[in-house]
Amino acid sequence: MIRTGASLFLAALVVAPLPAAAPVAVAAAANLSPVLAPLEAAFRAWRPAVQLTLTVGASGSLHAQIRQGAPFDVLLAADTDYPRALVAAGDADPATLRVFARGRLVFWTLRGPLAGDDLRAALSGRPWTTLALAQPRTAPYGRAAEAVLRELGFVPAAETRLVWGETVAQAAQFVESGAAEAGFVALAAVLSPRLAGRGHWREVPADLHPGVVLDHAAVLTRRGAGRAEARAFLDFLAGQEARATLRRFGYETPGP
Repeated sequence: MIRTGASLFLAALVVAPLPAAAPVAVAAAANLSPVLAPLEAAFRAWRPAVQLTLTVGASGSLHAQIRQGAPFDVLLAADTDYPRALVAAGDADPATLRVFARGRLVFWTLRGPLAGDDLRAALSGRPWTTLALAQPRTAPYGRAAEAVLRELGFVPAAETRLVWGETVAQAAQFVESGAAEAGFVALAAVLSPRLAGRGHWREVPADLHPGVVLDHAAVLTRRGAGRAEARAFLDFLAGQEARATLRRFGYETPGP
């Protein structure tokens, strides 16, 4: 049978495989690092055809990158301020902004048991020479830690006693490596498989960082708002399996 050029073209369309969708580019706050791999695995089991690329950093730094045109589809921030700022600037879809978790701050050390039964006693129980915390200018966990020190009236004798991490994950690295004797880190870090059972930690009550709520918000960027794959990931975060995974790492989540 002789086929015309048009019929050959149509036949090629029938047999040619559809191009794979581009991966969903997720920008995630660094405190989420321990939970991203299990979240990604659960999402891929649900949507095997959709791939994710994950970039972690300080929420403020990721916000700045998106404002400058970085090709992210989703922002997972450690607060609601940065996603709202993207919405206000026209760089994110307001209808997609949602809180998916609440983080928890802990004081952690590898240098022996902590004194007393509360955080004030732990801080004053020994002469800490170095304390690690995230940079407050870009990291919500750093702002929370700074507020805690202020609330407790704990003022280091010299600025060199504070070791600043670009992210709360880096603050945890400083404690783990010995560059800092103790630090304010995310609960998710000390519950992670790599660090679980190491050292001693005390959870920081939320009322010790008034005005700094660690509600973690997700939003689709202007680029991601037009992608069904990105919307699917946002829906996944609201689902039961994602919430259960987040809770295993110490996050509080909305819903049952």
